[in-house]
Amino acid sequence: MRWRSLVLDRSMELKMRINHFPTTVAAANAVADRIAERLKATPNVVLGLATGATMEPVYERLVALHRAGEISFAGVTSFNLDEYVGLPPEDPRSYRATMDSQLFDLVDIDKSRTFVPDGLAADPAAFASRYEAMIREAGGIDLQLLGIGRNGHIGFNEPGADFAARTRVVDLEESTLEANSAFFDGALPPTQAMTMGIGTILESREIIVLATGATKRDAVRTALLGAVTPDCPATVLRRHANVSWWLDAESGADVAGESLAAE
Repeated sequence: MRWRSLVLDRSMELKMRINHFPTTVAAANAVADRIAERLKATPNVVLGLATGATMEPVYERLVALHRAGEISFAGVTSFNLDEYVGLPPEDPRSYRATMDSQLFDLVDIDKSRTFVPDGLAADPAAFASRYEAMIREAGGIDLQLLGIGRNGHIGFNEPGADFAARTRVVDLEESTLEANSAFFDGALPPTQAMTMGIGTILESREIIVLATGATKRDAVRTALLGAVTPDCPATVLRRHANVSWWLDAESGADVAGESLAAE
């Protein structure tokens, strides 16, 4: 159940909305329900998708809604944010394999219309250009799902990333590697990834940011209340025309009741 909703600027209600929920499950379920609404309203919606532990309950609920006959993915096209460089798609730790096991293989989506960056591309720059072209050819991303890193990254756009950057290969920060090591049995993940750029993300028509858990609290507070700066890439979302944040009690504790100002 949603228990608190703040609007960044009530003169422009599409500018940014902050939705607070008492639990992680409640926040994730609400995000899944919002995605389900879009699927029902626009069966051929183009989705931008994210991976990571934060997203697992979102996909779990979407699969449940599909199995209950409430939603269909048959007309959906999807583009994932990122992929590790050096991992083949069949590696269970790759984001392609993760998306297959958590969503794509469990619903009626046409997998030929599910796109994930190629971590093995022989010419990463050429592939990145093609990925951008594929997004444009699909009509652009209607709804982009985002998490936020502990250091404020969105996608794998680490602190210092250019706000105008497009899809490219990036070096991952030590804090990101440490945070993601749980998916690699405690070992460090690959040190590079291919990611949509911030400029690509900002072209999405609607952006949903889901943040859960106490480890995201500082990043959320900085993203919503700090100066808009590449030092915290997520701060740039305050310049987007239609973005909403979905926070559980732990991640949103430092922004509940705050007075937020538009940038």
